[in-house]
Amino acid sequence: METILQNYASDLAPITDASEAVARITEIYEGGAESMRRAHELIAGGATDRLPGGVGDVPYPFIGISVSPSDMQTDTRLSFGVLHDPGVYATTLTRPDLFADYYREQIGLLLAHHKVPVWIGRSKRPMPLPFVVASATAGVSPSRLREMEEYFAMPDLGVIDDAIANGTRIPQPGEPKPLALFTAERVDFSLHRLPHYTGTSVKYFQRFVLLTNYQRYVEAFRAFGHKSIEEGEDYAALVEPGDVYFPNRRINDSPQEGEAPQYLPQMPAYHLVRRDGNGITLVNIGVGPANAKTITDHIAVLRPHCWIMLGHCAGLRRTQVLGDYVLAHAYARDDRVLDADVPPTVPVPPIAEVQVALQDAVARVTGLRGPDLKTRMRTGTVYTTDDRHWEMRYHELYPRLYQTRAIAVDMESATLAANGYRFRVSYGTLLCVSDKPYHGELKTKDAADSFYRERVRQHLVIGVETMRDLAGNVDQLHSRKLRSFDEPAFR
Repeated sequence: METILQNYASDLAPITDASEAVARITEIYEGGAESMRRAHELIAGGATDRLPGGVGDVPYPFIGISVSPSDMQTDTRLSFGVLHDPGVYATTLTRPDLFADYYREQIGLLLAHHKVPVWIGRSKRPMPLPFVVASATAGVSPSRLREMEEYFAMPDLGVIDDAIANGTRIPQPGEPKPLALFTAERVDFSLHRLPHYTGTSVKYFQRFVLLTNYQRYVEAFRAFGHKSIEEGEDYAALVEPGDVYFPNRRINDSPQEGEAPQYLPQMPAYHLVRRDGNGITLVNIGVGPANAKTITDHIAVLRPHCWIMLGHCAGLRRTQVLGDYVLAHAYARDDRVLDADVPPTVPVPPIAEVQVALQDAVARVTGLRGPDLKTRMRTGTVYTTDDRHWEMRYHELYPRLYQTRAIAVDMESATLAANGYRFRVSYGTLLCVSDKPYHGELKTKDAADSFYRERVRQHLVIGVETMRDLAGNVDQLHSRKLRSFDEPAFR
């Protein structure tokens, strides 16, 4: 079966140690990337006569594995890191500087479970120049761009998609099955979009992600972050847009650096960094399901452990009061943006570990117990719409809200949950009731200001506490309910 791998890669070598495999991946990637950088400098300086041969033929690293029926792992409790059918599997890889620990873990699991080598080599997919030299095509003339295209590969949208994650990619006869949800080109595509949207480098993103759509939550997170690095030792640094880096002087000798941008990006990100990557990233995604899909489409390639929505909602029950919490345990999807990727008929289940962590954090932070907790925090269905003025469609929406037994309406939660389901990232939602339009309590400025003063900081602290709890129990977080019957082995 190794012959199949040779059709898709060259210089293949069998490796039985995960660290050795990562070292080989790094050697292939960094060596190729450096040769592309040198060649680009020559072209930019007009010295094309000094270009070495094959300068643009720089491939992504490749990993493959071939397992026979006798190599199979029968432990069905595992949600990732194992192959459940014999065959040949492969994927391309990128940016070992970011993913070395992830690759080492995933490769180590395969080696431990199947007792066969992985094959590391050079793929037949070239690395596109802009994914290696980000500024390569910025502001260049059409003639210079055409000249670069003669020497280097450019991004190919024909192969950058989510077909593997969506379950729509069917390997052709003789083609390896996918080993990961994302190819190298798909990963690189998102790695170059994230700084544009968030204003921070991808290296600072943490594996636990809070998503919000209010600047007040950002300010509360910044205040919490600065206090954490000044008084505690849990986090090594706080990073803000512009890669403004505030080190924790108790444990981190790195200098403070970076410069705040004149204008904030579309979806600014803030990172409470832990050395093991299990800190907390908060992103202000703005309003609406399109933004919710956009940012999580890209964050997903970083393979976070969890993302949680902290936002506001309209309460639908008379017994709710402004400031009450809503813990979503089901989602009614009227957001439309993911219908082609996750059809509305697909159920999006709650993740038990996230639900429990959120409920425990609410009880701990508010001090409420028993009936008092149930009064102030309702669990139920959240209805997500793409219409900001859904209130004015009363006669149209009333039957849907009634039939779904919804307890709240918002514009992002179902989108974030559905994209988490699609990309196998655990998800959750804790909303705060900010108005009750069906009961005459509309969101006016004075009412909103009073609500914000009372609830934003507490809500943010609940989100942070939830992520801390989950970070201490990562092994239990990755639910098999997010995995299908024919899954890539990489988490």
